Amino acid sequence: MRTIIAAAALLAASPAGAEVVERSEGGFRTRHTVQVAAPPERVYQAIGEIGRWWDPEHTYSGKAENLTLELKPGGCFCETVGAGGVQHGVVVMALPGQALRLDAPLGPLQEEGVAAAFTLTIKPAEGGSEVVQTLHVGGARPKMAAAMSGPVDQVLGAALARFERYAETGKPD
Repeated sequence: MRTIIAAAALLAASPAGAEVVERSEGGFRTRHTVQVAAPPERVYQAIGEIGRWWDPEHTYSGKAENLTLELKPGGCFCETVGAGGVQHGVVVMALPGQALRLDAPLGPLQEEGVAAAFTLTIKPAEGGSEVVQTLHVGGARPKMAAAMSGPVDQVLGAALARFERYAETGKPD
């Protein structure tokens, strides 16, 4: 029962414009779009404050404050876990106020050995900014894309909703 309630909460928390836009045996693509009542420069800065808005339920340490994201090429999206840590992704494109792209097979995708491009594109919009979040995953083993695309899409949708609230109010919840 708890799983059903959690899944329903994730679906309810997903922003408008969220979907798995493509799925094949070899991979999948997701896209989420939100309107943020903040200028593009603030939105970009808030992305780098990931330890303040990411859901701690989707970390290895159970603590979002253990996450860091350096907004520069080669920057690490990393998590401290005890005396060790996890590299969730590496920044491959950083255009302040415009876009951030990471080579980032997030969460369970890391163990699958897939390639994944995680991109946040920011555009000025009336009243603030439009943020489009995409994840393109390739190199999947048979049936992996079908099994994982939905859950990954839900987690990323919920993450973007938390980000939107944080960028607007300073609080993700």
